[in-house]
Order: sequence, then C-alpha cells, then structure tokens
Amino acid sequence: MLREKTLAAPATRKLARTLGVDINAVPASGDKGRVTKQDVESFAASGAPAPAAASAPAAAPVTPHKVLPVAAPTVAREDQKVPLRGLRGKIAEQMVRSKQMSPHFTFAEECDMTNLVALRKEAKPSAAEYGIKLTYLPFIMKALTMCFRKFPEINAVVDDTDNSYVIRGEINIGLATDTEDGLTVVVVKNVDQLSILQIAQEIQRLTTAARDKKIALEDLQGGTFTITSAGSIGGIMATPILNYPEVGILGVYKIAKRPMVVDDEIVIRSMANMTITLDHRIVDGAAAARFMNELIRLLENPGLMLVEG
Repeated sequence: MLREKTLAAPATRKLARTLGVDINAVPASGDKGRVTKQDVESFAASGAPAPAAASAPAAAPVTPHKVLPVAAPTVAREDQKVPLRGLRGKIAEQMVRSKQMSPHFTFAEECDMTNLVALRKEAKPSAAEYGIKLTYLPFIMKALTMCFRKFPEINAVVDDTDNSYVIRGEINIGLATDTEDGLTVVVVKNVDQLSILQIAQEIQRLTTAARDKKIALEDLQGGTFTITSAGSIGGIMATPILNYPEVGILGVYKIAKRPMVVDDEIVIRSMANMTITLDHRIVDGAAAARFMNELIRLLENPGLMLVEG
C-alpha cells in the first residue's frame, strides 16, 4: 500500500529514482518510519514493480482544487531553502487560487501619453504646494471610473459560492505596492467621488503606510479592481494575475519617447503600453478591446475627463 508521505533523506530519494522504485511503496525500517538506502536496495532487489507498472491501481483524477505535492530536487550545500511563509506565503496562496479558479486572458494596447505628460508637468507645482507628489496614477484611476460607467461588469467580483458575480456599486481601486516584504495591494476607496489631487493624496498616504508597515487592515480590503504599475522600474509589458475574486487588473508600464506616425508625418511622442487581464467567464475579448479603447481615448485627451466627468 502506498503512503501519502514518506520520511527519507534526499540521497535516499535520489537512489529510489535511479532504481525506478516508488519510495512511497518501500517498507521503512529506519527511526520514526524513515526509509533508508538499504530499504530501497532491498525493495529493488525483490523485483517489486515500478510505480508506472500496469498492475498498479489507476490514479485518482487531479482536480484544479487539489494539486499533488512535488518534492524539491536534491540540493547542493550552497543552496538555500526558503519557506513560503508570512506575507510571501499569503501572496503565493492568493496567486495560486487566482490561477486555479479564473480563466485569465490579457489584452494589450499602446497609449499616446504626450498630452497627459504635459498636463502632469504643469500640475505638479500646484500639487507640491499641498505636499502631494503627483504621478500618472491618479489620472488613470479617474479615467477608469468613467470607463466603468460604460463597462460596469469589469468593476465586479466573483462569488464562487453560487456561480455568480457582483457588479459593485462602489469603485474601490487597489494599487499593487512594492514593499520590502513583498507585494501589498492598498485600496483607494470611492475613487469616483475624489478629485485627482485627492486621489494622489490618498495614494501617497496608503503606499507610505504600506512601506512603513503601518497599513491598517481596512486599507487592504474592499477592492473592486486593481492596477499594477511597474513604470518607474521599467518594462514594456507583462501579464498580471487577477487579484481574485476581482474580475480585472490593469497593467501600466513605462512611458518612453518613440517615433510615431501622426498625420502621415513621423513625430516624437511619449508612448506607454497597457494591458488588461480579465476573467474570461465574465468578460469577452471584444469587451476588453472596447474598454481599453475608451480608457486610451480619455488618457490621450485628458481634458475630456473634465468635460465628460
């Protein structure tokens, strides 16, 4: 009978693999039920069947909710084994849950940020007078709130208990924040009710608290959509994983000057790539494209946020 878990040294496990022996089937003679090298050699010499033998019982089907554990390979003395615990462990659990439960897809597009770059440059001194560091994220968040009016199903969360999803009335946008302990998603609440400077101020408060390890639990809860931005570090594109059970996550990447064709002339523009990852059970590719087109329309013409907002 096969054991579910076997105590054995790495060298013993390697020997079992070399001899084609299923270590979980080897009778143990060592201390506390540990399988020794001698146990493996004796088992192999007895002519016991290999784990894939036809006489072995059929394996139970593996479901998305039950992943068979895989032992780490034999490690060298210089290697360091690091347990996934604490915040890193929680991040790992959330990422696995998201990939198992949600069929992701990612749509990518580029955005001409030239006008937004100019607007931010003009507004930065005014924001600085209030002690606010003005980035591009408040403008993006404000544009998202306008997009959600036309595409409310993207500002939603999944309810797996009854195979449904909830279109949220509130717009609470999470921001993936890089801290020394790992990725932390802080949540700006009721973004649609805030001005761009108020959004910037709240982002500054939340990210500072997260990096100083003083973030309140309520500032990590209630998100309806998430932004992940690596623009300050670099990168042209990624495929973000959903912050489950949310339906969507926007990826924002670095802004760089590129030669572009405008009115049949080559000009220098400040361009950025953007991606949106969505739960394909709820949102189709065509809706993703239309959503991104609307977001880009607003970011390329930021004055529209004042007129239409």
